[in-house]
Formats: sequence, C-alpha cells, structure tokens
Amino acid sequence: MCMLTLEQGKLLVGYARECINCNLVRKEIENKEFSFAKDDQGVFVTLLTYPEKDLRGCIGFPEPAYPLGKAVRMAAISAAVDDPRFPELSSDELDKVVVEMSVLTVPEKIELAKDEIYEDKIKIGADGLIVKGRSCSGLLLPQVPVDLGWDKKQFLMQTCTKAGLPSDAYLSDDVEVFKFQAQIFSEVSPGGDVVRKEL
Repeated sequence: MCMLTLEQGKLLVGYARECINCNLVRKEIENKEFSFAKDDQGVFVTLLTYPEKDLRGCIGFPEPAYPLGKAVRMAAISAAVDDPRFPELSSDELDKVVVEMSVLTVPEKIELAKDEIYEDKIKIGADGLIVKGRSCSGLLLPQVPVDLGWDKKQFLMQTCTKAGLPSDAYLSDDVEVFKFQAQIFSEVSPGGDVVRKEL
C-alpha cells in the first residue's frame, strides 16, 4: 500500500463529505479519481457525532475492489444512508458529524504455528481484524479496540460477534482470522481541519 500524505488524506476526506452532501441534497456527484492512488485500496468511511464522537455510520470495502475515488464515493454515501444500525443521515445532521477515512492494506491471513495463539500475532493500535467462517464475516478497524479500551482477546471476541458468530469462534478450525493496517484521516470538527489519526 502506498503511504498517503496528509494533503492526500485531506482530499479524500473532503471528497467523502462532498459526496455525502451531494447525495443528501440530490445534486449530481462529480466522479473523481486520484492520480496518487497507484493501486486499488480498501477503504472505510466512518461518521462520528460531534463533539461526542459517537458512531453514526461506518461502511466500506475491506478488499481493494474499486478504484480509490469510486470506493470513497460509495463508502461515504453508504455510511450516511445505508448503515442498518442507524437511521439515514439527514441534511441537517451533516454539520454535526465528523468524517473519518481509513485506507486499508490488503488483509493478510494469520497463520499459527504449533503452540502459537492469535494474541501473539496481533497488535492493538496497529492491526484491524477480519473473521471469516461458516458463511459469515465481520471486520473491526484498528481504532476500535483503542477507542473502547479492549485487550487482544476482547478484540478477537468482538470481531467474532460482529460476524454473527459465537465470541470464541476464532478458536475453531473452520474460522479464519485476517489482519490489516490502516492510514486514518479525520476531521477535527465538521468540515474543519483534517489530521492524521495516530493510535
């Protein structure tokens, strides 16, 4: 994954907000692509209430399925209106949320040698997790365990729960665990300055 500069992160976050706004007011959305994106990359767009920073929507693509501009556009709109955990964002609410963008590395399956456990292979504050198995999958971004104060075991269990699996499913042979990293860019205030979020 190419490392993005803060200026590039600002462009992506700004485009995400622009896409959400255009969708809410039924205005045509400009299709942008970004020349600095050498490879397709997974992205997630997270919306957080301001100033509380409570989750208000989070949708994205763990795999690099689309060009970066298209992925940002689709994830931003979906985070605002398609997250089943929340009602659709209204145009009045857009000025009351901050936009956070996570640009992901390609997920890597965690392979365990004899006597190793998953906790040996993950790092809180660096890794995000994906659990796959039994026709289910769930993902949690690297910032989630940091924000919620989880240890590694809690992180694994909560990712299983997110997948709709028993919390200890990661211990089963028919369940796979993947890890990834993310570059995170976030607005300080709604529509305000964008910073690189360090975990």
